[in-house]
Amino acid sequence: MNASEADRRIRNLRPAKPFVDPYRAHGALVENERRPNGAIERALTVFLAGAECAFTCSFCDLWRWTLDVPTPPGALATQLRAVPELAAAPLPDRIKLYNASNFFDPRCVPVEDLPEIAALTAPFRAVTVESHASTIGARTLAFAERIEGDLEVAIGLETVHPLAAAQMNKRLDFGRFDRAADFLRENGIELRVFVLLGVPHVPAVESIDWTVRTVEYAAARGASLVSIIPVRGGNGEMERLRALGEFTPPTLSELEQALDRCLHLRGVAISADLWDAERLPGCEPCSAARITRLGLVNLSGQGEAPVGCNLCDSA
Repeated sequence: MNASEADRRIRNLRPAKPFVDPYRAHGALVENERRPNGAIERALTVFLAGAECAFTCSFCDLWRWTLDVPTPPGALATQLRAVPELAAAPLPDRIKLYNASNFFDPRCVPVEDLPEIAALTAPFRAVTVESHASTIGARTLAFAERIEGDLEVAIGLETVHPLAAAQMNKRLDFGRFDRAADFLRENGIELRVFVLLGVPHVPAVESIDWTVRTVEYAAARGASLVSIIPVRGGNGEMERLRALGEFTPPTLSELEQALDRCLHLRGVAISADLWDAERLPGCEPCSAARITRLGLVNLSGQGEAPVGCNLCDSA
């Protein structure tokens, strides 16, 4: 099956997309985050509304927060100006501009908007954006030179499992990822990497192992931070693959194990993505305590005391 056929199948299985206002951000939040040197940094994440990613990854659940048309010029700056947290004092150290797509794709972030976006981020010590590895290049360097703070680019590596990587419809080979990582490092731009847990086409018994291998791969290529993200259902394609036995939803316990097994890595901050973590399959009596523990590990980078549970311990 070629890419266009996969695109059509994945898109046809999706539920209806909710209305997205191109002039209104989806929201913003301020949270603490550990950096590679162990320092705790306050970061403001703004969830921007813009054009859908040109890639149609099988696991993606971000498409529902995007537009079906190119991002209108001026829309992103309008969204940013209206974020209440930008007027708060003191400002966080970092701002993350997450547009559920590719920041360096001009269809998603119009080139003419970059000067005002840069100006709006000037008060922050650092700026994080997200983009596919294939979009990293001259536009990345130009934006890094335009902003006042340091630039960090988040790239989805997802998995180094060769079969699964080839079937996710992401159009990313490891060589392209490596070249993007090299480019960022050579130009003094930090790299943040997204790694998946519960990747479709990876046998469930091997899921944690491959997640750890992927985190290690990212760390070896200079990632400053790696976020482990559990694959979520709900886009239709994950449900199709689950029915075929090609996808098993990851559990809260697996997320905990994956993070714990990565804590030996040095020079990189590893965290578990806790967005909607309460929806992960798990033991109901101890799930809240395990999520709290994961949050503590995210900040400390150390193996916090395990959660005791009579039901889990007796299983």
